[in-house]
Amino acid sequence: MSQIAFAPPSSDKNALEEGRDFTPRFDANGLITAVVTDAGDGRLLMVAHMNAQALAKTLETGIAHYWSRSRSTLWMKGETSGNVQHVVSLSTDCDQDAVHLSVRVAGDGATCHTGRRSCFYRNVGLEDGRPVLLEQD
Repeated sequence: MSQIAFAPPSSDKNALEEGRDFTPRFDANGLITAVVTDAGDGRLLMVAHMNAQALAKTLETGIAHYWSRSRSTLWMKGETSGNVQHVVSLSTDCDQDAVHLSVRVAGDGATCHTGRRSCFYRNVGLEDGRPVLLEQD
């Protein structure tokens, strides 16, 4: 079990936005949004969620861990595929309710469960005034 315990966010807006304490603001379900990009070229790879345990394990190990909302379980990215995400940097937004992970992906570099590098491979456009999925990246 993780040794890291996060302090609750400060009610002082200046302390939250400008202070040195990392006090993540988890939502009502105990989750924080994690945006993940490639450390080499900045490509958006995925968006996931972390609970306090996943965030703590990520900080402790340097390997990305997430919370699966559909399976209600903690998971290490790449545990079965070998496409482990090694965290190069982790940052938080101004009000500490989202995190950004810059990662290097091991294995064949796929991040998406479909085997693609990025989960964001489907483009959306308009045809005859209605949204449609266009060619894939």
